[in-house]
Parts: sequence; structure tokens; C-alpha cells
Amino acid sequence: MLTAATRPAPVGTFVHSVAAPTAASVPLVRGRVRAVLEGWRIAADLADTLLLAVSELVGNVVRHAADATGRMYVRLSCDRGWLRLEVADGASALPRLPGPAAAVTRDAEDGRGLLLVQLLAAEVGGELVVTADEFGKSVRVRVPVA
Repeated sequence: MLTAATRPAPVGTFVHSVAAPTAASVPLVRGRVRAVLEGWRIAADLADTLLLAVSELVGNVVRHAADATGRMYVRLSCDRGWLRLEVADGASALPRLPGPAAAVTRDAEDGRGLLLVQLLAAEVGGELVVTADEFGKSVRVRVPVA
């Protein structure tokens, strides 16, 4: 019997492309990512972190970039002990990572999601990185697989 300690780390890549990001994309992508994580037998607490991250990041594309981009893609990969989640779109505007948590007011309607993803990734020893080029932007979350 394989236990978490003796089970080999999963290796693989899942890519999902969405032609027109809409609110319906969020649960669709989340469900597909959940199925992949279950197939890779990722621990429930780490899977929950990535599912929250994908929901927030896809929701951000829908809310802030859907009008400026015709496509969005989500890539999930696992290799060399790291899980990587990337959500990319064709919009050129970079998301703003908020400053200290105190800078996000209690009544603010925006600004908590990306901060939450950044904090959750850091809590499990990972990181959040935002990059951009002439084709658009990408938000990546990288977390270690135990």
C-alpha cells in the first residue's frame, strides 16, 4: 500500500483554454482543476488552496479583463515536487498586488482576492508571480507538493 510518504509525486500538465471568459467559466474551470488534482492524488488541504486560487484568478480575468481579451487559459502542472497554476489572458493591464493588509479597507469591494492568493501560497511555502509581455499577462502560483 502506498502512503503519502511513499507515493511517487505526480507528474503531468493540464491546460484549459476558454474562448470568452464569462462568469460561467469560474465553476467550470474550478471543476476541471479539481478533477485533475484528485487524479494526481494531491492532499486535500493543498488542493483546497489551489482551488481557491484558481477561482480568484479566473474570477479576476472575468471581472477585470474579459472585455480586453478574447481568450484565457489555465495551466496546471506538477513536476519536480512543485505544483504550478497559471492563469493568463491577453489583456495588457497588470493586476495590482495590494500593499500591506491594512491598506485594504473593510468596505472595499476589490483588492482582497490577489492578496489572499499570495498569502495562501506563502503559507504553504509557495509564491505568486505576475508577469506581462506583448501578448498579455500571466499570474502564476507555485506551491511545493508534500
